[in-house]
Amino acid sequence: MPRLSIGIEVNPYADEIGPLVNLVAVTETRARPALMFGTSSDRIGTPDGRAYFGTLSKNLEPLTGLRLAPYAGASYGTFDDELRAIGGVWAGLGKGFSTTLIWDGVDLHPTVDYSRGRHTVTVLWVALERVGVAYSVAF
Repeated sequence: MPRLSIGIEVNPYADEIGPLVNLVAVTETRARPALMFGTSSDRIGTPDGRAYFGTLSKNLEPLTGLRLAPYAGASYGTFDDELRAIGGVWAGLGKGFSTTLIWDGVDLHPTVDYSRGRHTVTVLWVALERVGVAYSVAF
């Protein structure tokens, strides 16, 4: 499993392009959740700013038989200069597709993702109002 994902995030509503980075600092085991750190745009849909976050996540498939992985953590955003609780849940849909419900501490953002090899394209429903797109490649 790749431990580093680096991408480019394009936000045409904010006229902003920025890095999208996720690092798995501690891998998950049967008993221990994964610890991840990363950066992205500050709260999807804000006009500018960066977010720096840390999360814990756990794959529940061995326990439930369902491809589910909830996560929770904290994010510091430069737009509001605030630390917020964040969380969500990832669900595998098969054939390279998955979905994630993202709570950024203010708004809910459902996504649909398609992954092929090291590449992932994500379509986001920003604050249940607008659509956005992200692309990333894993190493």
